[in-house]
Amino acid sequence: MLHEARYWEPADGGRVLCTLCPRACRIGEGQAGFCFIRRNQGGRLVTAGYGRSTGFAVDPIEKKPLAHYLPGSTVLSFGTAGCCLGCRFCQNWDISKARDDERSSDDRFTPERVVALALELGAPGVAFTYNDPIIWAEYAIDVAKAAHAAGLFTVFVTSGYVEPAARTDIFRHMDATNVDLKAFTEDFYARVTLAHLAPVLATLEWLAKETDVWVEVTNLMIPGLNDAPDETRRLADWIAEHMGVDVPLHFTAFHPDYKMLDKPRTPAGTLSGARAIARAAGLRHVYTGNVHDPEGQTTFCPRCGARVVERDWHAVRAVRLSGDACVACGERIAGRFAEGPTAPTSGVRVPLGIPRV
Repeated sequence: MLHEARYWEPADGGRVLCTLCPRACRIGEGQAGFCFIRRNQGGRLVTAGYGRSTGFAVDPIEKKPLAHYLPGSTVLSFGTAGCCLGCRFCQNWDISKARDDERSSDDRFTPERVVALALELGAPGVAFTYNDPIIWAEYAIDVAKAAHAAGLFTVFVTSGYVEPAARTDIFRHMDATNVDLKAFTEDFYARVTLAHLAPVLATLEWLAKETDVWVEVTNLMIPGLNDAPDETRRLADWIAEHMGVDVPLHFTAFHPDYKMLDKPRTPAGTLSGARAIARAAGLRHVYTGNVHDPEGQTTFCPRCGARVVERDWHAVRAVRLSGDACVACGERIAGRFAEGPTAPTSGVRVPLGIPRV
């Protein structure tokens, strides 16, 4: 079940240099890179993630989270094993920190089979998520091509930790993305994620300025680590300056997990305070997540203040848009909107290998 990788070059001593993410692993014969699934086999880079999934679910698109891309629609969500980051707080650690043979199914899901499953379940889109799809870029790209051929949209949920050449290949096949901006200090990235901040900022700015991909940003707030008001203000200022004031920003709550069990859950007040800071910095669409907060999860018209998309958690309760325009004042709302929402189907788990298509 190994598949030829696309992003690598030969290195000295029989090693291969993986050029997919900024980690630039030099991988010896028979060894795997940091992500666990990209391996040197006979002096060539192969990936063990192609066609292997840790599970499928039909989710509301608000769970990705995306607030301005087809509100109320559903996506067939899936991931593989492994990750290119080493986040101590990982909320999906049983997947992202697993080696491919620990969590992936032995069943093979070709791109065509994934698309057939989405169509059978009535999902109009496919989401690459749960672990970072950057490390299985080859598979994500091929599934995205098959999805577009079938009239489905594609969503890429990622850390944004990717090299420029590879990201161009990946995102030309994606319709929407949510990028985790995990903090706004290099110290946090280096100590807590074993990565670096600069490549993520480069990806965000490139997405906003040089692509047609709809992009939203998520900041998971961890008490005492990245929730200081000054850091939040600098993060929001950077998004306003380098991405634009219409880019939606989500502040989401942390819960203790993986190697970070000593931190408490994020208080709801921290998220609402961060939302106020970001709105004061000029961002028009700021949301709270992983808490019950209808006010912080609703989309407001930036001109008249009308509630144009009302939400409660991941459920869309009302839409007051005509196309992308506020029905109250006619202001156009940034995003990709349908005439109305579809009925959300939340958390439908799909057993691996069923149905067989």
